[in-house]
Amino acid sequence: MQPAPQDAIYRPAPRILDLASWIGDPVGPADFPETKLRFRNQPAAAEVGLAGLSDAEWIRHFGRFESLPENLPHPLALRYHGHQFQVYNPDLGDGRGFLFAQLLDGTGRLMDLGTKGSGQTPWSRQGDGRLTLKGAMREVLATEMLGALGVNTSRTFSVIETGEALWRGDEPSPTRSAVMVRLSHGHIRIGTFQRLAALGEADNMAALVGYCLANFPGNDGPEGASPAARLLNQVVERMADMAASYVVAGFVHGVLNTDNMNVTGESFDYGPWRWLPRWDPAFTAAYFDSSGLYAFGRQAQAIHWNCGQLAVALRTLEEAPPLIAALNRFEEHYRAAVTRRWCWRLGIQSLGAEEDTALIGLSEEAMTASGEGPDAFFFHHRGGRANAADALGEALAARGPVADTHAYWHDAAPQSLLIEEVEAIWAPIADGDDWSQFEAKVAALRRMGEAHGEPPQAAGHA
Repeated sequence: MQPAPQDAIYRPAPRILDLASWIGDPVGPADFPETKLRFRNQPAAAEVGLAGLSDAEWIRHFGRFESLPENLPHPLALRYHGHQFQVYNPDLGDGRGFLFAQLLDGTGRLMDLGTKGSGQTPWSRQGDGRLTLKGAMREVLATEMLGALGVNTSRTFSVIETGEALWRGDEPSPTRSAVMVRLSHGHIRIGTFQRLAALGEADNMAALVGYCLANFPGNDGPEGASPAARLLNQVVERMADMAASYVVAGFVHGVLNTDNMNVTGESFDYGPWRWLPRWDPAFTAAYFDSSGLYAFGRQAQAIHWNCGQLAVALRTLEEAPPLIAALNRFEEHYRAAVTRRWCWRLGIQSLGAEEDTALIGLSEEAMTASGEGPDAFFFHHRGGRANAADALGEALAARGPVADTHAYWHDAAPQSLLIEEVEAIWAPIADGDDWSQFEAKVAALRRMGEAHGEPPQAAGHA
């Protein structure tokens, strides 16, 4: 998804300082041996008034973490608990990242700049607080691909190589290090609420609910709902849309823990992600997901479960019935979002819930039978141009196509991001510090995003 042009005025807005005494811990960044700029997201920087920074200034702010003017006086490592693979863990928190700055974009939305790989914090446990360069490169690709496919995602803002040799069990080691900055519409997780509930901090819970309602507005649900119920109604709608966006993108996040759930409905924190090579509900991304808890076809169920954990935490402030009512809306929001997004990616007009659901069923049957992956399927059938003489072809022919004028739709093949290509992009970086394939891929994904245009959004998005 390519954001619309915004103004370029830097407007600091460190609103989290109102919660700073209990939501996080002041920390400092690691002192890295070197700071070599590898990726700078200029379109994102333009949206928040930072496009005019020189590379030297960029490195000072996003490699050495010199404070931005009138912003947070020091970074905050945020505190939270969470369910990890549905097992509760109170020993969490920002262990290799922090909230660095808050500022407004051109529409007045509050935006956060948060880090990954910026050094140890009180929540690092046994970790070194670092990030591998390959991990940063993978996150750039994931966020660019997801954005191009209409997923509401954090964006990779900056990657700076830091000159340390890291040892990791899932990469050939030693491997190169980096510090990354994300741009997101907030960093408040379901796990943030879980921590307050576990500690019995009702006053802080009420303050956090108020902060979210003020800064991430959306659909409130039933008239007269309490603040806690209003927030849960908003989060359920956003999370249902996020789950639907994964399905239509053919994406498997891999680690849908409650500490990885942002109440704004933004997808973030990309570790073992994968795109589907073929339509397979049982496909998993993480090698350690032995039970398939977060398999492709179970992601909506997992995200709904996570919303349930937010409801449990909000029982600190609200009785159960209005919270249960909000949770029960997930399914209707999810189904509406899947059909809305499916038609958008196919480039066709919606004919209503019943007809659209039938079309999705035919599409899944076609992909299962042919072995064609989602990227190829949506590309080849866009606007009904495949002209197939079967039930799917007839269903597509009954709909008026959306006008496609972008040259991307005349390419020989669609963009995709299977794991083999990711490895092929990394190899020249690892072997010869050749970033040309990486840069070309980012450009190609942005071009695909331009071709798709903005996805149809649920009204409740923050």
